Amino acid sequence: MVVFLANRANLQNKRLHDRIQNRLSGEFETARRRRAEPREGGPYRVVAEVDPRQFRGDDEYPVTAARVEIGFQLQTGEAHEYYWFNWIEPDRSLLVGWHQDDTHDALGPVHLQVNDGATPVAHEPAEFIDSYPLDVVERRLDSLRDAVLAVEWGQGRPVGFDSAAMESE
Repeated sequence: MVVFLANRANLQNKRLHDRIQNRLSGEFETARRRRAEPREGGPYRVVAEVDPRQFRGDDEYPVTAARVEIGFQLQTGEAHEYYWFNWIEPDRSLLVGWHQDDTHDALGPVHLQVNDGATPVAHEPAEFIDSYPLDVVERRLDSLRDAVLAVEWGQGRPVGFDSAAMESE
């Protein structure tokens, strides 16, 4: 387990996202920082290209290209940062990811979401990690394979989460 002893109040957006990029560069094929789109929260995203078959250790996985997108918004007016940590498979129109924001208050501060394209199809409450952002990245990376595996499919489209697989989240 990695322990970060840093003052979160002094975090700077660009520097944080550069550190996330450096962390992902060692594990994924490519990693780059980009400015967030106007519809996205926070100023930056780190995008890493990944071969899902290699990442999951499964030669039968149905697609060969995916990406991980991670973004933090630091000054939120809350006691914690907002973040978005997504696994995206363009060929299957799949997005599965953790979102710590103010969009689904009934689920708590963090939810796990699955989308079919741009359409959310399921939300589940997720563990709130009150820690330094790079520790959050590490812990979400550790859970990413299980989250992707928990996605249920119907007629070739993502339709929700397997509740038995979600119990480990």
